[in-house]
Amino acid sequence: MVQVSFTLPVPHDKRAEGAAVQLANKMGIDPAMLVHAKPMSDGFTFFVVYGRVNHLVDLSAVQVVERDFPLLSAKEVNAVVKRRLRRKLSVVGACIGTDAHTVGIDAILNVKGIAGEKGLEYYRELKVTNLGAQVSVPELVEAARVERADAVLVSQVVTQRDAHLHNTREMSAAFREAMPAGRRPLLIVGGPRFDESMAGELGVDRIFGRGTTPGEVASFLVHALVTEKKAKA
Repeated sequence: MVQVSFTLPVPHDKRAEGAAVQLANKMGIDPAMLVHAKPMSDGFTFFVVYGRVNHLVDLSAVQVVERDFPLLSAKEVNAVVKRRLRRKLSVVGACIGTDAHTVGIDAILNVKGIAGEKGLEYYRELKVTNLGAQVSVPELVEAARVERADAVLVSQVVTQRDAHLHNTREMSAAFREAMPAGRRPLLIVGGPRFDESMAGELGVDRIFGRGTTPGEVASFLVHALVTEKKAKA
């Protein structure tokens, strides 16, 4: 059983409700029951439809990016960085392009964090530089150079015309051009519309999707920059 909501460009009346049920039927919802209808503005109506679908899901065909690193507490992250890196791990974060939505990057970086979990500024062995919103790619590259960033975190919420993909590709290309491979920081992007499997295609090291916590990001940084690097050495 599923519930869907949508808006149709029709005024609210019996005909509009019939159109909503017809659309739901074409979606494969059968029988479809209209449970809510409300005028939104002149010529638009919002609907909620509930019903049954008969489509099957093949779990064996589902492809996701599994977490391949252990989750560490803040105390464990600090201990690993102090013991193995022997200096503070530098992180630079920003929203790039015209994106002014800092809620995501602030949730990861700011001390207040999200859902009771403190952000990366709380970790005493991490040095965090939050550049805020609407940062140009050249500004980000320069800040990463000045701060000697080990990792660059970019949040992208604005997705119209695939702006998040364009901005990410522009950023990764700029870092490849500006810095040699051995000195390039870890590039991490996040946002609700990213496909986590596209990291290689977009030229970044990791993509984090909706619901990511500061602890996950900190644990990944330790895994990629400290644990994995030491193992390769």
